[in-house]
Amino acid sequence: MGNKRVVVTGMGAVTPIGIGIEEYWDGLIHGKNGVGLITKFDTTNFETKFAAEVKDFNPENYIDKKTVRRMDPFTQFSMATAAMAMEQAAFNQDTLNKDRFGVIFGSGIGGMVTNQLQHWQYYETKNPRLISPFFVPMMISDIAAGQISIRYGLKGPNYATTSACATSSHAIADAFMIIQRGSADAMMCGGSEAAIVEMSIGGFNALKALSTWNDRYLEASRPFDKDRNGFVMGEGAGILILESYEHAVSRGANILCEISGIGLTGDAYHITAPAPGGEGAVRSMKEAIRDAGLTANDVDYINAHGTSTPYNDVNETKAIKTVFGDHAYKMIVSSTKSMTGHLLGAAGAIEAIATILAMKNGAVPPTINLVNPDPECDLNYSALTATKMEINCAISNTFGFGGHNASLLFKKFEG
Repeated sequence: MGNKRVVVTGMGAVTPIGIGIEEYWDGLIHGKNGVGLITKFDTTNFETKFAAEVKDFNPENYIDKKTVRRMDPFTQFSMATAAMAMEQAAFNQDTLNKDRFGVIFGSGIGGMVTNQLQHWQYYETKNPRLISPFFVPMMISDIAAGQISIRYGLKGPNYATTSACATSSHAIADAFMIIQRGSADAMMCGGSEAAIVEMSIGGFNALKALSTWNDRYLEASRPFDKDRNGFVMGEGAGILILESYEHAVSRGANILCEISGIGLTGDAYHITAPAPGGEGAVRSMKEAIRDAGLTANDVDYINAHGTSTPYNDVNETKAIKTVFGDHAYKMIVSSTKSMTGHLLGAAGAIEAIATILAMKNGAVPPTINLVNPDPECDLNYSALTATKMEINCAISNTFGFGGHNASLLFKKFEG
């Protein structure tokens, strides 16, 4: 265990089921379905014609018009979440030491929209002079972290994480460690993704990873269900503000919860499939519990990675049973991806937020569409409707292609 306690004091979310923390929670608790037919491009020739798009997002509510044009959608989402989190954390700008306030904010791929548009521009004209001077700074995945720090003058540690679906959980874990060791007082951390474009949908279709239930798209994201046949792509962003306990208390901050343990492991097994029995997930959850100085029986809720793919859901269930034994059947596990789809590099952040909100509000968001449980997935997944319960300690799991596993453990804050 590190020396410093780390708490959460601000959050922001842009998701397919709601923009802003209140709207997002409202969507989560009522089992809102964020999936719809893709509006961003013509899906005629695509095997998958649906995704979980962000609706009614106006970047000009957060950034001026000129800047919007110079930002890829993934950065626009990031800036919106940063504004929300800063407002909630309510720092005194006159006394805030910005040299000790950093940003770790990742993306699985970065400016996919920009990359594709600029590539087409060159391909059609073969004229390199038509490539935008903003192409590179709009595309690179670290630009969101850079833009957030520039916007708020935050001069502490500043970088991006990239580990596929574990990206933003790694950003949160890194921020936690940096504060724990005393290198910063506060960190903004999370991730963003805006990859509902032809190359992504086509690429994941080629990989046979996406659901192709075009005639039943509202039911396609069905974690732990025996009929599941692939994930549904989502988009959006999530951000947390972490602070050392001392820093938060000294400024009278409203503390939302405590982050008290992290577990980071590698499968060293396969580029896309999880290790048999979720072996890497077993170690990441065990490590998060050990790091927090707790026991497996202290955990009340797990926000599962729960992607709705044949491999993930069984392996994650096995991993949970390995770590928790009999207690696995007393806990509740749920997958909010059933509602939001899979936000790839932003998944860890919006799911960490869902976990914190569940703890704060005493209710577990449902796993919607879970109608026919897979016999190998036999835990309590809060199927179809939310479950009211007191949650004192919860884990959020994220696992990424490449064998990256991250488990974050949050606790109810006690002074």
